[in-house]
Amino acid sequence: MTILEVNNKKLTNEFHKIPFIIYKNDKNWIPHIKQEVEKVFDKKKNKHFRHGEAIRWVVKNDSGKFVGRIAAFINYKTAKTEKQPTGGIGFFESIDDKQVANKMFDTAKQWLEQRDMEAMDGPINFGEKDKYWGLLVDGFDKSPIYGNAYQPRYYQKFFQDYGFKTYFEQYVYHREIDQDINQKYKDSI
Repeated sequence: MTILEVNNKKLTNEFHKIPFIIYKNDKNWIPHIKQEVEKVFDKKKNKHFRHGEAIRWVVKNDSGKFVGRIAAFINYKTAKTEKQPTGGIGFFESIDDKQVANKMFDTAKQWLEQRDMEAMDGPINFGEKDKYWGLLVDGFDKSPIYGNAYQPRYYQKFFQDYGFKTYFEQYVYHREIDQDINQKYKDSI
């Protein structure tokens, strides 16, 4: 198994292809827009590079197939506001193989430690908090909302087994646009 830094066009394309491998049989999955994801890693378009840095990798198995991806981030403005200097990981995608997941977690952890980070938060995004944050742990049978957490069930075990803890719970709800609202909300308008 080999982990490669995404630092050229070919590996950037592989980074974007990996989710299509993971979710190929998932009728609920909504692909991310490639250009939107690329903005996160573009120093000219992502203002967080002014006070931070990011890196991403892809994993190739021994057969030469790409089987995972991950990114690591540090926002130096906020990293040291935590009890421990904290960096982040995100854009995690992996086949159902704990060795692949751990290889990516280990690589990101090492990169963060080399930059004096003592903790790793994730999955998060290097940028705004309105997309690509969190880990889905319930509701896999529901149609996801674009940009919100949606992953295979086995990701939760990967994160927990590696030592990630839940520090924040986010609940996402949706309703049909033509569904009537409760009278008490109408009265408050």
